[in-house]
Amino acid sequence: MESRVQTVSSSASKASVRRLQNYVDGRFVGGAREFDDVNPADGSVIARVSEADRELVDAAVRAARRAVNGPWGKAGVRERAAMLNKIAEGIERRFEDFLAAEVADTGKPVSLARRLDIPRGTANFRTFADIIKTAGVEAYQTETADGRQALNYAVRKPVGVVGIVTPWNLPLLLLTWKAAPALACGNAVVVKPSEETPATATLLAEVMHEAGMPAGAFNLVHGFGPESAGEWLTTHPEVDAITFTGESKTGAAIMKACAPGVKPVSFELGGKNAAIVFADADFDAAVAGVAEAVFMNTGQVCLCAERVYVERAIFDKFVAALKQQAEAQVAGWPMEARTTLGPLISSAHRDKVMGYFKLAKEEGAKVVTGGGALKSGDARDQGFWVQPTILTGLEECARCVREEIFGPVAHVAPFDSEEQAIALANDTQYGLAASIWTSRLDRAHRVAQEMRTGITWVNSWFLRDLRTPFGGVGLSGIGREGGTHSLDFYSQLNNVCIKI
Repeated sequence: MESRVQTVSSSASKASVRRLQNYVDGRFVGGAREFDDVNPADGSVIARVSEADRELVDAAVRAARRAVNGPWGKAGVRERAAMLNKIAEGIERRFEDFLAAEVADTGKPVSLARRLDIPRGTANFRTFADIIKTAGVEAYQTETADGRQALNYAVRKPVGVVGIVTPWNLPLLLLTWKAAPALACGNAVVVKPSEETPATATLLAEVMHEAGMPAGAFNLVHGFGPESAGEWLTTHPEVDAITFTGESKTGAAIMKACAPGVKPVSFELGGKNAAIVFADADFDAAVAGVAEAVFMNTGQVCLCAERVYVERAIFDKFVAALKQQAEAQVAGWPMEARTTLGPLISSAHRDKVMGYFKLAKEEGAKVVTGGGALKSGDARDQGFWVQPTILTGLEECARCVREEIFGPVAHVAPFDSEEQAIALANDTQYGLAASIWTSRLDRAHRVAQEMRTGITWVNSWFLRDLRTPFGGVGLSGIGREGGTHSLDFYSQLNNVCIKI
């Protein structure tokens, strides 16, 4: 199928091949072997990554334990907050380095990474530096049986060694979202970034080193999942807690691995998120908002909308407008300012998404636009590009409506009543996010409170306050992150009772 998505024909800047090492106990170290870091825009190798073996993962965990029992674990709140602010300053000083690495690793448009990924990296550290300084604990004064009194108060202590496993879609954002509160609470961390996007994690290790982070407080091990660094970290008996963002199936496997040790886990997993558009909504704002929710980062965000339900009175008009938005996407080189659509992360993921495009047609979908590979006639054809795609006409039981695709695709279906819209949106095993588009305040409150999701947006999408609870239900995860909710996972409260 011929693509109608705009393309920018310019030569890509080829980055020289670098070597990315692990960071353990305050030192950059190699591993037993290396693997390729591939630029998804053109399939070129941009770095060679040192894979950590089991012994190096074990060394990282032991170094983290020493840091928790040593100066970092015993550091005061103000000292830890000052270190987090110093790390934020280090990211800002190397903003352009982080930006180039993030774009090369993910293929996302530079405009997106510049306004979202790198600024959030600094914001996460600054936010939790502020929160840890003001986080309160509960205290109670009670009467005792002998007529005296007792004072009960809580003390916040670090959990210990925290294993952090992060995905490839928002590498720096999600790594700092976890590392910042973990370190703020006095834990030591061992980070395993996605093998697809190792660069900004390595840069962060450099910033940690330059900032004077005590040896062992922050450790980085590169590798894969099964029979590699991911498995060895999540099954390590000396790791006290695991936090993971990624696929639901992987989360289930990690949860099973953690079960024998009864370790706390925090999971932010997949989504099959719904957008509900009522006829009374601001039409242009709804179209623009839903288009962003479908196509941002080429649909590779757990919060993206893959199911769109539109009130029947405006259904045809909305589908036509969303089609225009899809075909207006600019699939250029990621470092081009005009680019709005990047590639998928890998050839394997492209094949998965293309498989769903084929399945949708077999299931009877009408392909409004897209549904195929995206060709540009230059080096990008060696990358992993697909067309932004709009589908209609599928039954709610269709696999393409039930299963997370994680690409630039949405199925749009009509509804006839508020009750039907709620039922359709909630008919999923996932429960991460939803967006509601309406001009009626009463309807907004009513429908939002009926959503079985961790977060519901009204007349917006991806609008975040870092102090608010974030997480999902069902296959979308366990636990909440953000603000003091993060502190509750990365610390343990010990009650002290004193008879006075």
